[in-house]
Amino acid sequence: MHLSENEGIEGNRFVVTGGLGFVGAAVCLELVRRGAEEVRSLDTRASSPWSADLQKNGVRCITGDVCQKKDVEKALQGANCVFHLASYGMSGKEMLQSGRADEVNINGTCNVLDVCHEVGIKRLVYVSTYNVVFGGKEIRSGNESLQYYPIDEHVDPYGRSKSIAEQLVLKSNGRPAKKRSGVHLYTCAIRPAAIYGPGEERHFPRILSLAQMGLAFFKVGDASVKTDWIYVDNLVLALILASMGLLDDIPGRKGLPVASGQAYFVSDGAPVNTFESVISPLFKSLGYNVPKTTIEVKHALLLSRLVWFLYTLLYPWLDRPWVPGPLLLPAEVYKIGVTHYFSYLKAKEELGYVPMISPREGLATTISYWKDRKRRELDRPNIFLRMYVIIGMSALFYTAFLPPVGPLNWLNALGLLIFRSVFGLRLVFYTAVVAHAAEAIYVWFLARRVDPANAGGWFWQTLLFGYPSTALFLKRAHGA
Repeated sequence: MHLSENEGIEGNRFVVTGGLGFVGAAVCLELVRRGAEEVRSLDTRASSPWSADLQKNGVRCITGDVCQKKDVEKALQGANCVFHLASYGMSGKEMLQSGRADEVNINGTCNVLDVCHEVGIKRLVYVSTYNVVFGGKEIRSGNESLQYYPIDEHVDPYGRSKSIAEQLVLKSNGRPAKKRSGVHLYTCAIRPAAIYGPGEERHFPRILSLAQMGLAFFKVGDASVKTDWIYVDNLVLALILASMGLLDDIPGRKGLPVASGQAYFVSDGAPVNTFESVISPLFKSLGYNVPKTTIEVKHALLLSRLVWFLYTLLYPWLDRPWVPGPLLLPAEVYKIGVTHYFSYLKAKEELGYVPMISPREGLATTISYWKDRKRRELDRPNIFLRMYVIIGMSALFYTAFLPPVGPLNWLNALGLLIFRSVFGLRLVFYTAVVAHAAEAIYVWFLARRVDPANAGGWFWQTLLFGYPSTALFLKRAHGA
């Protein structure tokens, strides 16, 4: 396509479902920058880290759910183009909630399609996924001629539901509007690689949380495994170009948009080994230990299926904050342990898509974001040190002050063997408490100068965990 930068954007009204998310917010802001008459965000959340920026730039933020048709109708009235990004089940505990994934990804998409048909919207760009054709079998330089992965063979509800939704979207291409004569809905699907960039909220926070807790034990698959990634700005560009590719008044193609009914793979165009080229540099820059142990895909799958089984037992409570995210699930094993990358040649030839941010620039910007974020937050001891302190102090309190209980008689005996008397046990406990309190006051006093925003947090963390917290603070203070 040879169109101007703002073709089909200036003077038009847009709706972005999932508009308060990482990618959705970026799309909204880019549409505003290119001169859209109005940009609306439809999201279940009332606020997000991007809300203030969106509102400052004039984006109308509508709180609603794509699963509720009346919410979709409210958001889409009078719009010219829809970017459908709202989805569920991409990572973490969401991956186990098949009912909610189907409700959002399939039923929600049906609602969007129906309302587009009813109100006469001309363009719908659907954000899909590589998983519609990938399910654990190696793919090298794949293209859009690949068949959909068999629906009943998907290992997670996200891939299965997104595949069904994409097919519904593409089959709706060319559907005539219900009330507007001569108006047709043109649709296309963008299939992005793994998305990264400053503020990414699905994968990196979870990976880095595991690393911070000391639970990043291993990497999956050997160094020859390669997969695609896409920087958020490159994905936004692909989505904007796709919306232009659905225009039905392009000279020479009037009534036949170039992208209508089409799917496109998009990426940075540089397949890499996820651990060596993304995770390892990120961990090193943040001071986390890089896992040195490698396990084979078949062993990782066995572990992930065990995790899946254990979490299915917790299904009724998955939304509760006290249930931690799963360590690893089968779909994630395939994503990081099996080679799969695709060509964006079709997107280049038909839409004019060429990545504008290189992988090196994208990763550097992402690392810079996480380093800055880490500086603004508390450094926390890993989970093993926390457990060591809590269990140790609890055991010391029990042996010093509480009467022996049958199964724990051995603990009392061990305490008396080491410290000789109850008086000795109590003296050690009091000494430990005083040491924790003294360290907490010392750290709080220094933190008021070195890290004033987190001084209170450092005090309470050090009071609870003692020296492991003090050591982390002194390391930060020395770096400052």
